[in-house]
Amino acid sequence: MNPRNLELALIGNCAIGALIDKQAEVVWCCLPRFDGDPIFCSLLKTDDAETLTGTFAIDLENFSHSEQQYAKNTAILITTLYDSQGNGVIVTDFVPRYKQYDRTFRPMALHRKLTPIGSPKIRIRSRPTYHDGSKNYQKMQGSNHIRYLSDDMALRLTTDLSVTAIIDETLFILDCERYLILGDDESIHESIKQLSDRFYTETESYWLEWSRYLAIPFEWQDAVIRAAITLKLSAYEDTGAIIAAMTTSVPEARNTERNWDYRFCWLRDSYFTVHALNRLGTTRTMEQYLHYLVNIVAEMDDKYLQPVFCINGTKQMPERIVDNLPGYRGMGPVRIGNQAAEQIQHDVYGAIVLSATQMFFDERIRHPGGKPLFELLESIGEKAAAYYNQPDAGLWELRGSKNVHTFSSMMCWAAADRLAKIAKRLELEDRHLYWQNTATKIRNAIEDNGFNPSLNAYTATWGGDTMDASLLLACELGFVSGKDPRFVGTIAEIENQLMPQGSKYLFRYVVEDDFGLPENAFTICSFWYIDALAASGRTDEARVLFEDLLSKRNHLGLMSEDLNPETGELWGNFPQTYSMVGIINSARNLSKKWEHEL
Repeated sequence: MNPRNLELALIGNCAIGALIDKQAEVVWCCLPRFDGDPIFCSLLKTDDAETLTGTFAIDLENFSHSEQQYAKNTAILITTLYDSQGNGVIVTDFVPRYKQYDRTFRPMALHRKLTPIGSPKIRIRSRPTYHDGSKNYQKMQGSNHIRYLSDDMALRLTTDLSVTAIIDETLFILDCERYLILGDDESIHESIKQLSDRFYTETESYWLEWSRYLAIPFEWQDAVIRAAITLKLSAYEDTGAIIAAMTTSVPEARNTERNWDYRFCWLRDSYFTVHALNRLGTTRTMEQYLHYLVNIVAEMDDKYLQPVFCINGTKQMPERIVDNLPGYRGMGPVRIGNQAAEQIQHDVYGAIVLSATQMFFDERIRHPGGKPLFELLESIGEKAAAYYNQPDAGLWELRGSKNVHTFSSMMCWAAADRLAKIAKRLELEDRHLYWQNTATKIRNAIEDNGFNPSLNAYTATWGGDTMDASLLLACELGFVSGKDPRFVGTIAEIENQLMPQGSKYLFRYVVEDDFGLPENAFTICSFWYIDALAASGRTDEARVLFEDLLSKRNHLGLMSEDLNPETGELWGNFPQTYSMVGIINSARNLSKKWEHEL
């Protein structure tokens, strides 16, 4: 069995998602939603093919090589497997999504179409698991289906292949197009070919139409479209939440135990995600996300606002370690849940207000913000005003230390600044003055405590001398201009401290944390650096680095959380929403204008 890697494809329908490797094996899929129990989890296992469970694989005898690509501008995956004699099988994978009865049809179903090239001999291994991959579903054979039964779920694999061949996992010659549909335990009352082909056509039409209306830059169009589709697939449409990544416990670096569950919605990502969606013109997804955030604010109590929530908007996600899963390449632990929910991070107040500001200024929003929403956001602003100078775990969720982090303070400033702008738009002059004065007070405190004159730079913590990549967002937030000497100095000091010798990629920080010194670059930070270079006038450098960073995407244009600065290998949870947002924002910042090129 080849070592696992992140040369993976994502398919989905905004209700479920699945990761598929270059040999058409489904290596990760959770049901009935993104944060559910993984029925396929071979990504986190090290067994060989004969004993491996938690997999849905198409094995080609005498396999030689494969090719893989998405159908253009869609979430439909095409993998072609070849054997050493020139035979092959084309595996077309998709999860249905399209408009029906004035609603979006997004069933819990994985469709696989097998098309032969010559006379390939194949075997199908369908081995779903439950209880964190520790138990196998019981199999019950039907005339044209297999029922899979667990303690609390029933699935059905419907097919026009030999059911016996699938259950017994025997080799057979694929002589014509065949179909596999894995989903709810429901009978299909029509030809499986007719149903799957119809679902394919409708799903293809949906994605082509959705992509057609994206507001994309002139340059790097393919990269932006793929990033946009990936971002869309990471949105849990039923509630509007957008998860950080599809996976759990893919380590940030080799054997570091920096393994986290990212199948949740981080408030820190909200502003940047909303900003990217706005730039793309995907207002429906953006508005759904904004309403998810507003519902969280509406339920907020007098305590600190936690930084991360479940996709259904609830708070509880207790972190536990799964002993029976060895982890990615055997590099455990595998964690379910995330202790970050218990942390204090004051940047979240700014993230919420920055995101919700869109509802007051964007005329495309169906239900724009008014005074009631503003008053709700003021409760967030009051927390920002109270905690801007208080210690927290910071943006990077340090588990063993607390400081007054300059970026958190800047985000608190942003909360007050935007509330002042919203109040002015609503013609609430007294509240405008109140929040304007609050923003000024916070800004002055940051200049006095978060700026180090000897370094000519804003620093990671108040009174400190170390750097943090998040400070590159000071311009994006509107705290300083790109040409401001303080921002230019901050870029220079970040280059000095956070780019190891010979590296072109940025680390989050280089001080020891709970797990030692970071080993890999954090992908989104390099995109922030690119944007900062452009804002400061170093556009040519930014374009070169952007092209280089795009070359580090996997073969399908997707990126994970981290990047080995020496080898370029992808590490960390996958695909990382933050990284895909970085592609979108940097492309739009750097691209030549349409009107200048046509």
